Amino acid sequence: MSQSTNRMLTRAKAVYLFIKKNGPVTTSQIAEEFGITDRTVQRDLHLLAYNGLVNSPNRGHWKITKKKVKIS
Repeated sequence: MSQSTNRMLTRAKAVYLFIKKNGPVTTSQIAEEFGITDRTVQRDLHLLAYNGLVNSPNRGHWKITKKKVKIS
């Protein structure tokens, strides 16, 4: 696995845990928390949403789904 892929997956995991702890949260809140751009947050959220881990029932406010996740 490339270093950039590993970094992205680590960040996406951290974003998921942040949403789980503080959700629902906005894209801007995530960007501020991690010191990344809104576009980077959107890429991470797209990855998490594609895998059924988060959703945005109210435009721009993200929360985790009920899908079971094993975090290592």
